[in-house]
Amino acid sequence: MFNLFNARTSHFMPMMSVIALSAMRLFGFSNQGGGVFLMGFFSSAIDGLKTVITAIGAGIGVWGVINLLEGYGNDNAGSKSQGIKQLMAGGGIIILAQTVIPLLSGLFGGGGGEGGGK
Repeated sequence: MFNLFNARTSHFMPMMSVIALSAMRLFGFSNQGGGVFLMGFFSSAIDGLKTVITAIGAGIGVWGVINLLEGYGNDNAGSKSQGIKQLMAGGGIIILAQTVIPLLSGLFGGGGGEGGGK
């Protein structure tokens, strides 16, 4: 069994310390600017998430408009009801993506949204 605290493996401990400190810097646990790369990654990921969710909401909204027009064309109350529900759901998803998702940057300390940060 391998034991880190064994006297025979004492040369292994400094290497583990260097790896741990490097990982802490990368993930932003240091005040020396080591987490800049990770914060940039989070802000670009949040921007991408916002774009993807907005596109999904727009797609659902367009699908709802098509169902709504089809319902009016065929005088089908069920299709009209389905279409208006999809249209409203798509609009709600777009509003959610534009208002709530930018607040996620405040959770990760990026400060890019209205959630605060550093």
